[in-house]
Amino acid sequence: MLNGWWVASVLDSSNGTVYLVSWVVVVVGSIVLHELAHGWAAIYKGDRTPIELGHMTWNPLVHMGQTSLILFLIFGFAYGAMPVNPSRMRGRYAGAFVSAAGPAMNVLISLVCMFLAGVVLGFESWIGDPLASNLFLFFTTGSWLNIVLCVFNLLPVPPLDGSHILGNFYPAYNRLWMSENGQWFALGAFILVFIFAFDFIVPIAMNTTAFGVAAIASVF
Repeated sequence: MLNGWWVASVLDSSNGTVYLVSWVVVVVGSIVLHELAHGWAAIYKGDRTPIELGHMTWNPLVHMGQTSLILFLIFGFAYGAMPVNPSRMRGRYAGAFVSAAGPAMNVLISLVCMFLAGVVLGFESWIGDPLASNLFLFFTTGSWLNIVLCVFNLLPVPPLDGSHILGNFYPAYNRLWMSENGQWFALGAFILVFIFAFDFIVPIAMNTTAFGVAAIASVF
């Protein structure tokens, strides 16, 4: 009965337990940092809504919510939310700045994980197995998964960050989605993107991580 459950599938794979722990920690941790980045950017631009509503916390339950946690338990993916108020922000393009902060955090996490994976690979014989293999799996997962999160979030489809960034520069883009028909179209576009985009993004993210890790390891 549980054969199709993602947790069971992961545990059946090579280094299943380590990969499962890596996936949970990376997904939850990345969502928290992604949302906090939105919050820090909003506060920097003058909007204290994240503080006032108690969202500037490291507690993943606050950022993910019940529905997201259920989705994560069942399917292995989740999402987060950071309440902001664009009307309280300073600067014409403050909304784009705040929206871009989340994907920028994913890039930072990916680069840090990529570097650490390269260090582990470079000193693999000194670190020794199974620690080296486990650390390598954890950091490479953190790197490619955050590339995926960054690219996916930058797609200009509501409610992703990319749509908010584009809408801040071109208000007509926002109006396109705000009509009743536009909202249904946005929902359909998001579903299609969610179903098909990962088939293209994941291989690119993995190849980018592999190239970066190898380049870093070669230095050592």
